[in-house]
Amino acid sequence: MQLVNGYKLMEYAKENQIVLPAFNTTNYELTQGIIQGIQKAKLGGYIAISSSNLELSSPRMIADMVKFAMKDAEVPVALHLDHGKSFQDVKDCIDAGFTSIMVDASHLPFEQNIAEVNKIVNYCHFFNIPVEAELGAIGGKEETELGEEGKTDPSDVKEFIEKTNCDLLAVSVGNVHGLDIQPNLDFELLEEIHNISSVPLVLHGGSGIPYDQVRRTRENNLLKVNYGSDLRNTFIRTFGKSFETNHKIFDVKSLSKKSIQNISNKVIEISKEVNCL
Repeated sequence: MQLVNGYKLMEYAKENQIVLPAFNTTNYELTQGIIQGIQKAKLGGYIAISSSNLELSSPRMIADMVKFAMKDAEVPVALHLDHGKSFQDVKDCIDAGFTSIMVDASHLPFEQNIAEVNKIVNYCHFFNIPVEAELGAIGGKEETELGEEGKTDPSDVKEFIEKTNCDLLAVSVGNVHGLDIQPNLDFELLEEIHNISSVPLVLHGGSGIPYDQVRRTRENNLLKVNYGSDLRNTFIRTFGKSFETNHKIFDVKSLSKKSIQNISNKVIEISKEVNCL
């Protein structure tokens, strides 16, 4: 099965009344585990990679690897750029075959954030690719970068969406990246944003949020929730546990296969839990 267009995946989610998990990859094992897990769960979703993690490869390498993993797939998957940091990153990803884009200009002042997002939206929409934008700063660690939390201001939401023409809005409501900080979701704020927003909402930092809280956010037009840290942790623990048992272990192939299975199992768990299945 080919990768699906991001708009098509959004339609699929609405038709099936599900939340789409977005799973972040970095390497081959994560990629295979994510695709296999999505297929076994029989629930569509995103496979994503951030601009910072593209330093280890390239958009073309990731796209080719994902397409290879998708050769026998039957469940829809979109390839998503997460936390796109520059217009060049966005352009390179679209050229490589990515089917969904997030631009993160939330570190900029409000008007500059709007201008940067709108520029990328105009480019992506020419290729019929949806764009997710971020309003407010999500705390915690996103890969290696430490961000300062600043919750989404509801009074900015309407203007931001209208001026950027974004298709999805990533919000900061007490959610955090990584596993080091305990999230504390502000459901009243989320509801307020939902009542103003004309586009579906996205929750980053899913790894640290209890499943019951993620399910509760669905009441507020949540379409997408991101997972990365717990998958990376699953991958690392597979190798770490084996090394602790035997310091002379060297069978990378067997451990890679085991890590793919462990990641796949985690993806199945997440996909079903967030959708009450």
